[in-house]
Amino acid sequence: MAVKNDLTVNSIKMLAIDMINKAGSGHPGVVFSSAPILYALYMYQLNITANNPTWINRDRFILSNGHASAALYSTLYHAGFNYSVEDLKRFRDIDSYTPGHPELNVELGIECSTGLLGQGVASAVGIALGERYLESICKSVNKKSKLIDFNTFVLCGDGDMEEGITYEALSFAGTQKLNKLTVIYDSNKMQIDGEVDNTFIDNMEDRFASIGFEVINVKNGHNVSDIVDALDEAVKNDAPTLIIVNTKIGYGTSLEGTNAAHSKLLDEEEINDLKQKAKLNTEPFMVSDAIKNNMSDSIIKRVAKKYENWLKEYDLARQSQDSSILSLINLLEKDEFEIDFDSTNYKINENYCEEGRVSNCKVMNFIAPKTHFFLGGSADLAVSTKAVIDKSGLMSDDNPSGRNIAFGVREVAMAAILNGLSLLNIRTFGSTFLTFADYLKPSMRMSAMMNLPVTYIFTHDSVSVGFDGASHEPIEQLTMLRSIPNMLVFRPADINEIIGSWEYILKNKGPACIVLSKEKINILRHTNGKYVQYGAYIVRKEKYRLDGVIIATGSEVTTAIKIAEELFTGGIDLRVVSMPSMELFEKQNPLYEEKLLPKDVKIITLEAGSNKLWYRFASNKESAIGINMFGASGTKDDVLKYCEFDYNSLLIRIKKMFESN
Repeated sequence: MAVKNDLTVNSIKMLAIDMINKAGSGHPGVVFSSAPILYALYMYQLNITANNPTWINRDRFILSNGHASAALYSTLYHAGFNYSVEDLKRFRDIDSYTPGHPELNVELGIECSTGLLGQGVASAVGIALGERYLESICKSVNKKSKLIDFNTFVLCGDGDMEEGITYEALSFAGTQKLNKLTVIYDSNKMQIDGEVDNTFIDNMEDRFASIGFEVINVKNGHNVSDIVDALDEAVKNDAPTLIIVNTKIGYGTSLEGTNAAHSKLLDEEEINDLKQKAKLNTEPFMVSDAIKNNMSDSIIKRVAKKYENWLKEYDLARQSQDSSILSLINLLEKDEFEIDFDSTNYKINENYCEEGRVSNCKVMNFIAPKTHFFLGGSADLAVSTKAVIDKSGLMSDDNPSGRNIAFGVREVAMAAILNGLSLLNIRTFGSTFLTFADYLKPSMRMSAMMNLPVTYIFTHDSVSVGFDGASHEPIEQLTMLRSIPNMLVFRPADINEIIGSWEYILKNKGPACIVLSKEKINILRHTNGKYVQYGAYIVRKEKYRLDGVIIATGSEVTTAIKIAEELFTGGIDLRVVSMPSMELFEKQNPLYEEKLLPKDVKIITLEAGSNKLWYRFASNKESAIGINMFGASGTKDDVLKYCEFDYNSLLIRIKKMFESN
């Protein structure tokens, strides 16, 4: 395609440079390499409309190399999105619409928060996976449906490609044959510390061909026509596509091809010279209305017919009254997740005794038939975590409606792919062992920042897993999870609390963790799923007087009750409080905490892991009973004894606390 583009591309570049210089901070080099790519994508390829930025069938674009944000904001401004010049002037300011790295804001064309290299790529894989799943729901009603039929594009750089998460995610995408995914690689061959060849010599064409990608190589990445042709070819492919766009960092500036171009600001003299050569106004932030309007009007005109045809199908879908289609539309348009789930409807035999992970599986399969929009998988541990939807197969190219996702041993990518799925408001889950939670941490942080409805299911929750040894026995992981802002952590004591945890998760939007035992647990007499919403409540009330309180979580609640009953025979009368969610408890009225945990009595906490966060509740450090050492390989009983966390050791320790008073 022959394209006349220099004026608009240069306008995008120079507006972005004005933003960076006004902020006194940013990444000018990538502006000059990525601007032609962004222009080609928005002007000639993306099916979007600034008049309806939340259109549910819009193409999705993710900027994975988020340090190129100035170029993206400038492109969106030229494309007609609702940015004001004042917004652009506030680039990198607090509470601005133009933060240093993109933050989720669909109204302004930002589909995903990005910045941690590789995260955007992996999230884009999740979006493409979600598109195929939602499309399969539409086609199950009408085989010719185009209600959901969009492409996902992601722009990344050398740094993204070096991160392990990118390879994990794109290997998964190739296995899944996600043909509506296009990865655009701005290969400018320069990093902060020098030439890419110093650290990264992979043959990208061979590497991506080996994982099931079609590969297109654009030799001159500053030629918009060649980029447009590559994009046109990519969307026709039957496999995911990698477009390698060979560019020069800082192209056309005094810093061209140097690592200084990453973050060294251009001086005013050079900026004015570049603007004059491009025949642009030299005043900062002065964008020609003719240039801006030409781009925005051209996009509207290009997309108009497709959008009009889609609106006709949308109107018919609305009239069809098909519940699955209407639910899908409400999910995408209004983020309405509707499910009839009430913990009181789940009847349990009082003699129930089962592993926490097995109980959780049963609850999940009580949920799954009630909605199409609950799905997920495991990092090659479904057999162990039991996080499986029984009456559904594996998701694949041949079975796009399968609700179990086999992520393989890709814990790092799994969490970010779940984020991508959840960006379509799908309720997702991912599972692995608690000790592997550290692999997921960066993506969990992004879940929390974007407030996405991802549920992380962690099993094998303590040193009691025994034989696998210290590497598989979690110690500090619960503390780490609880330290993530906006992340709810549930460690239920029995099936009642597991049900209550899920009820809270399903009725509220946001990320959560459910931490489950491999051990068999009896149903406890006084646990109640409805009380989980308070974060903590009494499961054993003192009988005559209140000598002290034991707060416990998970399987330690059973231990705490047993200890309290035994100490009662010796004249020590204890209350036991189950605290399935520390975060929810801390949201309660202070009067509730004072009622549960009176200040004038000894408070003991009991949890099989690091005790650091429990100092908040325990009367003193000695009263915060946990495990602050790595475990060992051995039988469950031997490991617990090694860690001084076996029943007898705990009983003696707690008894001494009251005998010394």
